[in-house]
Amino acid sequence: MSSPMSASRFLEVLMNEGLTVVQVGDWRTHNRNHKGPWGPVNGVMIHHTVSSGTAATVRICRDGYPDLPGPLCHGVIAKDGRVHLVGHGRANHAGLGDDDVLRAVVAEKRLPGDNESNTDGNRHFYGFECENLGDGKDPWPDAQLEAVAKAAAAICRHHDWNSRSVIGHKEWQPGKIDPRGFSMDSMRARVHDRLK
Repeated sequence: MSSPMSASRFLEVLMNEGLTVVQVGDWRTHNRNHKGPWGPVNGVMIHHTVSSGTAATVRICRDGYPDLPGPLCHGVIAKDGRVHLVGHGRANHAGLGDDDVLRAVVAEKRLPGDNESNTDGNRHFYGFECENLGDGKDPWPDAQLEAVAKAAAAICRHHDWNSRSVIGHKEWQPGKIDPRGFSMDSMRARVHDRLK
């Protein structure tokens, strides 16, 4: 259990991990904190966007939709591996998920199956949306996968978490399929290798 890092520290740890970071508008103060607390933070959640084109994807993730206001994550990871920061604080990305999964993340143990939606994930997770159609056919360039691993590792390193603190949306909320196109076990292995 940790307090969220400041916006400046968030930017710093991502850059220290070797990521190319694009700061989008007022990202440091763009959040949903008026809807509830952000923190304590316990992990990093990975999503896919079901969109194509970096500019459009970043705009959607920053602004959201009429029925789901942005930010929809903290950072958008583009196909080229750049990380576009769109928010800092509570973001509309995780939704309600399984309290058993949260307990496993906190304990850094193997995840149980997600079969409930009873816990506010927006409070507990940093979120990265990854530019991908999510159809199982849209490719995941290695530059993008490496950026996902770097971003997750950077946060884990700051909070002294291990790779079990990195989960997919599909492991948190019943009915979700993201990220689709790579396994979260393979991503956790990448993060583990970076943290060694």
